[in-house]
Amino acid sequence: MSSAGGDQSNKAEQLTIQSFLSKGGRFMLIILSIVLVCLLILFSVLLAYSPGKPEPFRVEIGKQPGSSISEKIFVNIGGIKQGMFIKGKDRNNPVLLFLHGGPGMPTYFLAEKYPTGLENNFTVCYWEQRGGGISYNRDISAGSITLDQLISDAIEVTNYLSKRFGQEKIYLMGHSWGSLIGIQTAAKAPELYHAYIGVSQVSKQNESEKLAYRYMMDQYVSAGNKKMAEKLRSHPVLESDAAMITYFKSPLRDITMHDLGVGTMHDMKSVITGVFLPVMFCRAYTLLEKINLWRAKLYLRNETKLIDELLSLDLTASAAKLEIPAYFFSGIYDYTVNYNLSKAFLESLQAPVKGFYTFSRSAHCPMHEEAEKFIGIMVEYVLNGTVGGDPPLTIGNRCF
Repeated sequence: MSSAGGDQSNKAEQLTIQSFLSKGGRFMLIILSIVLVCLLILFSVLLAYSPGKPEPFRVEIGKQPGSSISEKIFVNIGGIKQGMFIKGKDRNNPVLLFLHGGPGMPTYFLAEKYPTGLENNFTVCYWEQRGGGISYNRDISAGSITLDQLISDAIEVTNYLSKRFGQEKIYLMGHSWGSLIGIQTAAKAPELYHAYIGVSQVSKQNESEKLAYRYMMDQYVSAGNKKMAEKLRSHPVLESDAAMITYFKSPLRDITMHDLGVGTMHDMKSVITGVFLPVMFCRAYTLLEKINLWRAKLYLRNETKLIDELLSLDLTASAAKLEIPAYFFSGIYDYTVNYNLSKAFLESLQAPVKGFYTFSRSAHCPMHEEAEKFIGIMVEYVLNGTVGGDPPLTIGNRCF
């Protein structure tokens, strides 16, 4: 009798376990189905936001249809296919070549999200440099992507634009990493350019990184934020060049700079909401191009020697003179590329005309953070080859 009762008890337990597993299996299946549906919806949304074409301009009153330009093209530059966006409300306007930062961080998506006004007054070429953005190609050898090659590419892109738009000279603008390429390009081939514009101009980036590190450490220690201070201490950049390179490549650098308002923009506190999501919802890129943009950034940072070159150069010595007008724009809160070092560089630079402009509400991207002032300077001074104080915030109908 007790044996039969034991068997019944065991069977009851087995049934209970089986019932539990069955219910658990159904629950897990439901959860998995929900996750898959969410992923499918996310993929569909991203695909819908990824037609891969820049928005065309509307035809304005008094303008001829077809006078504007808005295109994404690929051109053979330096023996490989490289991509660029060309945008302008009037293709007869002066041409401007924009060199993005990074290495490997195109910012066309920011120009769409935070318009600068450049496209109203210039035909702007947003070239995505060798190995980066829509110019990404894993078959390009890392060893072939050097600063000298990028300078050579920039000159070739310039010649392409000059020939295509029938302009003997164009304007050259470099932002951050792009300013490292830009000022050396302008020094090497001044006959190709009306003027050089350095936005967040690099000079001595190794020193700039140390100044930023000290500033951020002081901020976290003063605020009693022991967690972030300890994370910074794990990268002894003041003691070792190797530690500096590791730190520069780490996510911590971007996270801390944005957290303290000294990164991309003074009011941009998150890399995810400020950079990653705008890239993923930029309609000018296909979904694959968006994925490749991030692959390219990692590839250029980890496989090439571009960062080593960036941190080893002193441009105040190697690019001490320009034969064309030079204009530097810098945000007072910029520690990505130190404001004071940029200002000192302009003061020491030999150039026939030179002007330094401070943006008091900006960090690393004054052309997006204070666009009206930025385009005012471009129209009032750069186009005329002159310098002066802060221009009026509205210049006729030419700003926006």
